[in-house]
Amino acid sequence: MMAKFVWPPMAKALDERAEKIRAGLAAADKAKADSASAQQRLQQELSQSREEIAKRLADAEKQGLVLVDDAKARASAEAAKILADAKAEADQLVVQAREALREQVAVLAVKGAEQILRREVNAQVHADLLSRLKTEL
Repeated sequence: MMAKFVWPPMAKALDERAEKIRAGLAAADKAKADSASAQQRLQQELSQSREEIAKRLADAEKQGLVLVDDAKARASAEAAKILADAKAEADQLVVQAREALREQVAVLAVKGAEQILRREVNAQVHADLLSRLKTEL
């Protein structure tokens, strides 16, 4: 009699327990498979991210080199322009200095002639002579 009343509920409880264990094991297997799949996707995404970062770094380095080369070219062109301007200014100053020197030599020549002749040489009268003297100097 005990087997009639105790055994069926106990067998049912054991069957339910076994079903729960099977379901738990199946869920664990599914979770393990899902985890492996997720791990594989994560590795692929990490690999793609690393490749993209490496490409971006290479592109940035190339762009940086281009910018440096452009800056060097601009600096070189600016330096050449400054040098050319300075040379032109120096040439102009040399011409002005020569002109001033010619004027001073002409004045000194007139004064020297005055001293030699002991009379004043008229610069207005002898302008042509003084111009030739400046040109020869």
